[in-house]
Amino acid sequence: MNLTEEFISRQLSNALASAGPSSDGYAEIDLTNESQLKCAAVLVPFIWQADGWHILFTRRTDTVESHKGQVSFPGGACDEGETAAEQTALREAEEEIGIQRRDVKILGRLANLITISFFRVTPVVGVVKWPTVFRVGKHEVARVFTIPLEWLANASNRWQFEIPGRKRAVIAYHPYDGELLWGATARMTVDLLSALGL
Repeated sequence: MNLTEEFISRQLSNALASAGPSSDGYAEIDLTNESQLKCAAVLVPFIWQADGWHILFTRRTDTVESHKGQVSFPGGACDEGETAAEQTALREAEEEIGIQRRDVKILGRLANLITISFFRVTPVVGVVKWPTVFRVGKHEVARVFTIPLEWLANASNRWQFEIPGRKRAVIAYHPYDGELLWGATARMTVDLLSALGL
C-alpha cells in the first residue's frame, strides 16, 4: 500500500470538501442543532513501520468515566479557549500517551462525527514520528497499540450489526492482537479508509 503523506493529505482535503457531518446512528440526534452538541477532537495517528502504514489506537482503562475498556483514538473534549480541533487533539494525545506536538505532522481532517453522547468529534489525521516513547496516563489508558492499515482496509476483517433505535449499522472489526475495534472509533476508521479510496 504505497500511500505518500502528500497523497493522504490531498485525499483528506477532497473528502472533507464534499462531506457533511455524520451521526453514529441514533435517531434522537439532530445534526442541525449545534447548541446540543459538545466539542471534542481525536488524533488519528499514522505510524510508518517497516511493513507500511499502521494506525495507532489506545484501549481505555476500566476506571475512566466513560467508554471503559474500549478501543479509541487519543482525544477528548475541547478545553475553553481552544479554537481549532488540532489544538484539542494534540493536547489530548500529549496528556494521554505523551506524544509531543512537535512530533506530529498534521495531514488533515475527517468529517465531524456526532456521537450518542452528543459530542461533535473532529478526527484530526497526523503522522507521528517513529519510533517514539510513550508516557501513558495510567488513569485513562491501559494500552497503546497499532493495527496495519492494510489489515483495516480488508473488508473481510470487519462486520456490521443492527441495534434498535439506530439509523445506521454499528461497525465492528474482528479482534486484532486481542483488541476489539468497534463503534464510533471503527466508524471513523472506515471514514478514513473511504477518504483514502481504500
